[in-house]
Amino acid sequence: MDKRKTWREQEQSLVARWNDAAERQRQLHEELSRQPDETAGDLKQKELAVRSEIEGLRREVARLKVQFNSGKRY
Repeated sequence: MDKRKTWREQEQSLVARWNDAAERQRQLHEELSRQPDETAGDLKQKELAVRSEIEGLRREVARLKVQFNSGKRY
């Protein structure tokens, strides 16, 4: 039962990080759409960083799905 609690906490943490990154990406897209391309260099760097963070989170979700489908979780 303790493993389930740990797994649930990991999943909730992952969801919270995903939502945070998605919100930051949404805000950056809004800011980028309001600024001309010449002055958006810093925002583009931040957007690339958020995109790579989301990609890492996608990999974590995929790993958890594999563990769940193989019977190693729950």
